[in-house]
Formats: sequence, structure tokens, C-alpha cells
Amino acid sequence: MSTEHKVKKAWRKESSGKSLAEVFSSVKVPVNGSFGKKLMAFAGPGLMVAVGYMDPGNWATDIAGGAQFGYSLLSVILISNFFAIILQYLALKLGIVAERDLAQACSDHYSPRVSFVLWLLCEAAIAACDLAEVIGAALALHLLFHIPLIWGVMITAADVLVLLFFQNKGFRMIESIVASLIFVILACFGYEIIASHPAMFPILKGLIPTPEIVANPSMLYIAIGILGATVMPHNLYLHSSIVQTRNYERNETGKKMAIKFATIDSTVSLLFAFFINAAILIVASAAFHKTGHQDVADITDAYKLLDPVLGASAASAIFAIALLASGQNSTLTGTLAGQIVMEGFLNIKLKPWVRRLITRAIAIVPAMIVTVLYGEKGIASLLVLSQVILSMQLSFAVIPLVAFTNDKAKMGQFANSSGLKALVGVVAAIILSLNLYLLYDTIF
Repeated sequence: MSTEHKVKKAWRKESSGKSLAEVFSSVKVPVNGSFGKKLMAFAGPGLMVAVGYMDPGNWATDIAGGAQFGYSLLSVILISNFFAIILQYLALKLGIVAERDLAQACSDHYSPRVSFVLWLLCEAAIAACDLAEVIGAALALHLLFHIPLIWGVMITAADVLVLLFFQNKGFRMIESIVASLIFVILACFGYEIIASHPAMFPILKGLIPTPEIVANPSMLYIAIGILGATVMPHNLYLHSSIVQTRNYERNETGKKMAIKFATIDSTVSLLFAFFINAAILIVASAAFHKTGHQDVADITDAYKLLDPVLGASAASAIFAIALLASGQNSTLTGTLAGQIVMEGFLNIKLKPWVRRLITRAIAIVPAMIVTVLYGEKGIASLLVLSQVILSMQLSFAVIPLVAFTNDKAKMGQFANSSGLKALVGVVAAIILSLNLYLLYDTIF
């Protein structure tokens, strides 16, 4: 009996459909192509996942960390990125080997009642994460064009649906849009770093963890905030699905090749995310920490101060453009994740535009209500609540992912090795402990 057959037999039931069926196995991979051609064929899903690690929800913690403590918390961003690389590797391996996204895998393995509860928790987390992304994009429109926040929220909702229309022209089109927006963000922060003139030696020193991070309660709190927001639950569902868009041989040899190239794609893409998060903290440190503006803690304050502090007339506008690209990218991938989760857990077969409309409404409606009633002040409180919800959900995504990829009955020869099991166990325990701490601290 082949490993592939054993893997399929190990799952309780077969999924009734493919993940993102309309684009499943739609991107051609050259069978006899060179290493470079195969790598290019697999490039794309990693960038879509990396979007979740540079979304507007992460900007506030990076800005606060840089403004208050200079470059000291760069090491926390580096460690967070390492954790992300490991967990996204597990997600892509699950999708390639089992040919299920994480939502389908949970539905196959758990009882209908448990699966339904997991779906509710996941929808709440996606809505919470998407909320921060929608608000980030709306805030960017407000800062750039003085568009009222309520209209910014509506514009963000509409243009994401327009962008997703291009999925009908092939999944590569969506990946190209995401890659282009990431390039815009990289270019913007490249300019911001040059304009802020950071000191190179302190940056390198900041990449090394120091005892002060744990000893200083204020620094520890922000460090936990950075670590706690490292792995967005919806990224694990998203990655396990979109790696299946590649048209490779669905056998052991083909899966080994797919895992190799998808891992390179994921790792390189997450290094881009590391650069952007580090750049936000570096700019905040160089612009605010060194100039006595240590109290800068949110995006709006940073936008208003960049021009006068740096003496660069375009700094604030470029910062807002990067924020807009980040928010737009994040809402795009968040909507796809919502579609994957709804199909995987509930096996609901709706027209793609209907599914996307439902997914957008889940995030848009609370954002619009709070914006109308409370304005920017209410939005700040809503963002805090969204992070609490994300912390509550994270364990319900990480634990099944680790359990499934550790299980040899499910993964065959592709199951995690003993060393990897120990490593992912430590990573999962750290992330979950920090998120529980954040949850406890926020509530009590």
C-alpha cells in the first residue's frame, strides 16, 4: 500500500470538494523545467500569506515599540518571523500532502458539532483581523484625501470585490496584484528609511535579544504585543489552500517537489514581511525616539509628525500610501481566507461573488456602525477588541495544525520528524502562552 493511499485512508472521510475549486491545480508547473522555472511557477502563495504579517494591525505595535524603546525590539520582530516561517511551513505541507486546507482537515477529523464551533471561532477571528485591515485602508484614504472614515470603509469594501473579480482571469492575476502592492510598500519604506537616516550599528545591536526586554514591564508588554500578533489564524487556513493551486503530479515525488519549492517561496516572502515590520520600527525609532517623541503610539500621530520631524515633505504622504497598499492587500487575502473557511467547515457551495459579499459584510458592518457612532475614538477601542478576539482564536488553529502534521497516520512519510515535533511544540507553547497572557491582561 503506497504512502499516498495510507494518508487518504487515515482521514475519517473524504472532503466533498477541492479547496478553492475554481482555481485548484490551475497554475502550470513545468515538469522538466529548470530549478528557476519551477521556483517561479511556485512563487506567489508565500507573498499572499506574507501580507498578513505586514497588515495595519501590526503597525501600531511596531510604531510604539520604536518610538518608546528605539531599536531594542528588533530582536522580537526577528524571533516572531522565525515562528511564522515554521508554522506556515506546516500549513503548506498539510495542503500539499493531504490535499486539504486546514478547515477541511478539521471538518474531516472532528465531529460536526466540534467543527461547527471551530468555524464560528474562525469566522470571529477573520472578521476581527479583517476589521483592522479595513480600518487601516479607510484611515489611509482619510489621511491622504480627507475622505470621511465611513466612506473610506465603504470604498475599501467595494474595491476588494472588484479586485477579486480578476480571479476569474486566473489565480496568477490575484498573485500579481498582491506582489505589486507589496513592492509599493517596500519602495515606500525604502524611502522612509533613507529619509530618517537610522544608525546602522544600533540596528544590528537591536537584532540581539537583551534581558532588558523581560526586565522592563513596559518593554515586555509591547514585545508580547508584537509576538502575540505574529501568526494570524486565517493565514494558516489560507496557505494550506492556495498552495494547491499549482498543477504538479499528485504523487510522492510531485509532493516532495511541491513542498521544497513552496517552502522556498514562503520563507523568502516572510523575509520581505520581516523587512517591512523592521522598517516600521526603525523609522519610528529614528524619527521619534531620537527626537523626544516617545509618546507616539498610533498611526495617525506618526503620519502627522513624520514631515516636520524628518524635514522631508513627502514622508507623511508616502507613509500613508504604504498604509493604503497594506490595508488593501490584507483585505484581499482576508476575503479569500473567509471563502476557504466557509467552504471547508460548512461545505457551503455558493457562487463566488455571494461568498465574498458575505465575508466582506462580516467585517464591514461592525466597522461602519462604530465609525458612525463613535468616530476615530471608537475605532481605536474596536481595534483593541479585535486583537483580543484574535488571541482567543489562535490556539484553535495552531493546535490542530501541529497535531495533524505530527500524525504519521495522516501524513505518512511527510509527518514531522522528532526534532521538528519538539521545535513546533516549543513555538506553539510560547505563542499560545503569550496570547493567553495578553488576553488575561486585557480583560483584567
